[in-house]
Amino acid sequence: MVIHSAFSSVFAAALTGLALSVMIESLMTPRPSLARPWASWALHGGLWLSAHAGMILLLGRPWFAAAAVSAFLLMVVLVNNAKFKALREPFVYQDYEYFTDAIRHPRLYIPFLGWWKFLGAATGFVLAVSLGLWGEATPEHRLAINGQLGGVLVTFAGSVLLLWLGNRQRLAIRFAPAHDNRAFGLLAGFWHYYQAEKLPWSAKSPFGSLDSSTTQNPLPHLVAVQSESFFDARALYGGIRPEVLSEFDRLKQDAVAHGKLTVPAWGANTVRTEFAFLSGIPADQLGVHRFNPYRAIAAGQPVSSVASHLKRLGYRTICIHPYPASFYQRDRVYPRLGFDEFIDIAAFDDSMRSGPYISDAAVADKVAALLQDATAPLFIFAITMENHGPLHLERVNPGDIDALYNIPPPAGCDDLTIYLRHLRNANSMIAKLRQTLETCPSPASLCWYGDHVPIMPEVYSTFGEPDGEVEYVLWSNNRRNTSSAKRSAHVVNNLPLTWLKSLAMIDLH
Repeated sequence: MVIHSAFSSVFAAALTGLALSVMIESLMTPRPSLARPWASWALHGGLWLSAHAGMILLLGRPWFAAAAVSAFLLMVVLVNNAKFKALREPFVYQDYEYFTDAIRHPRLYIPFLGWWKFLGAATGFVLAVSLGLWGEATPEHRLAINGQLGGVLVTFAGSVLLLWLGNRQRLAIRFAPAHDNRAFGLLAGFWHYYQAEKLPWSAKSPFGSLDSSTTQNPLPHLVAVQSESFFDARALYGGIRPEVLSEFDRLKQDAVAHGKLTVPAWGANTVRTEFAFLSGIPADQLGVHRFNPYRAIAAGQPVSSVASHLKRLGYRTICIHPYPASFYQRDRVYPRLGFDEFIDIAAFDDSMRSGPYISDAAVADKVAALLQDATAPLFIFAITMENHGPLHLERVNPGDIDALYNIPPPAGCDDLTIYLRHLRNANSMIAKLRQTLETCPSPASLCWYGDHVPIMPEVYSTFGEPDGEVEYVLWSNNRRNTSSAKRSAHVVNNLPLTWLKSLAMIDLH
């Protein structure tokens, strides 16, 4: 049987592209080590070759296929570097939804990559497609066993063998992305994170074993607010006016407890903090699911939560989040977490915006309306959006500097000024909620905390990075509960238990 040139061109393109993939991967931050286990190299080669073989079947052009797979890998590396710069965490397999989310919600994602990089990548993609389609013809023997198809089948068989060999060795994956990417490489990390996600987590929520009875009568209304990017930024720069958080300071003075809060997110990934609070499960017990626990819940992973516990006590459980309920599949996840109702952006209108997102004031008004109409004890979990980035897409308004600073900040701190403008509105939300709960005829309590620190790389380069801790406060309209106000640090997954204990609703031994 005569072997046609189309057969050998598949291997030439495959080996060239495979070598190029190592060069592209070396552009990553943090940079993967070349001295990695042989199994990591086997997985790298198997994944690249299988993608290349699939693209040849689709396109019929091996060099174009190699260019297309290489271009996609380069795009992933660019996204990784942008994510690492903003969030101090590399790109992992669980982040693949970034690509679809960037199409649905471009404002949340593309600016962190950079519009010029995005446009450059899009232009490069169009040029690559054009050159590939017109610069390389499909061979005459495309579907012959001794032609291109035979080369593709051999390549695919080789990729399967490499994946099988690479998967046989157990690598010491820590689910610490910076370590894993550095030690095992991008593609091997993707493979193992993908494999791990197929397994359910074994961690149990403390709310699944709590007694579903209480001596509290009447049951207090409970309002928990996860405030977007909330932390005390006054610690960054002494020139910030103290009154930016005056109501927060006043709430702390009358609080049951307040202090620093350790959260499993930095700069973004709200759902990690959100799930830790609702479930009471620490991130290190979730394995790979720590990166996006909601995907497992949407797929059927059972889990108890503070909402399901309170529902058993007789509460009506409501979540307010002024963004589409489909984001992070919350429309599927929240009923499984025990919520009776999810109020999303459809309940708000554009007049309620402050900047690009629904204002904190509008969320506070929604909480007040729900409490006013309540016929049963309510648990309201509000996830705000106003202070969500990208901050650099907004503009400093006239008067912001004088209103927010005693001493104007150095140049390059516009993000801080914009952040403080919205932080001041979060402070006003605290005042509104306090007034609502103080005038509420029923006992009521507020739990307020931040989900993570904001993304402000230029500001942090000037003043130094925060440690990632945020603030929390527990407050009650029952003055008898505030006589022993104390300052203490907490981890977010323990916060709801501490809150309920402070209200004598559970007994923790």
